[in-house]
Amino acid sequence: MLEQLDEIRTDCANRLIRAARDRRSPMHTPVIVTADIDARVMVLRAFDPASWTLRLHTDSRAPKAAAITADPRVAAVLYDKAAKIQLRLRGTARIEVQGPVADAAWATSTNFARRCYLGDGPGAVSQVATSGLPSEFEGVEPDDAQLLPARENFAVLLIEINEVDWLHLAHTGHVRAQFTRAGEGWSARWVAP
Repeated sequence: MLEQLDEIRTDCANRLIRAARDRRSPMHTPVIVTADIDARVMVLRAFDPASWTLRLHTDSRAPKAAAITADPRVAAVLYDKAAKIQLRLRGTARIEVQGPVADAAWATSTNFARRCYLGDGPGAVSQVATSGLPSEFEGVEPDDAQLLPARENFAVLLIEINEVDWLHLAHTGHVRAQFTRAGEGWSARWVAP
């Protein structure tokens, strides 16, 4: 077990880096909670350790986009069962539909992933069970030209982390630490689990 606060914060950053790069990482799909007390599992696409920013992809028409625009406070929960480590993150989010970050994220997405933004917006009501995709794209990878209308629905969700709550579960006794942004650095403390 890690015993120094600086080591723990570095371990947290390394776990987030790996979670974004490795789809088999147990922290690859965090639970994201918006200020309207709605939670959902999302895929972590990138983590920038310099700015402590998470990047996830979303549909600009999703209710969470409006919720974040109204109140940018968000939280995330990630858990590694094998390591018995839970991370609870709090931060400030923003939705970017245009600009270099959104453009780069779109450019690196596969056409199969991009097709998700062709269909009905998240939450659209249907009379039957549906993926929301146009029928011609069910199970089919569209070409670049067919995906042109999808780009306007694609957005990135960026979460700048301001607080980290680290918990290590152990039969000998759980251990917990908290980290809070303090200017350019971080303050850290041990707390009872």
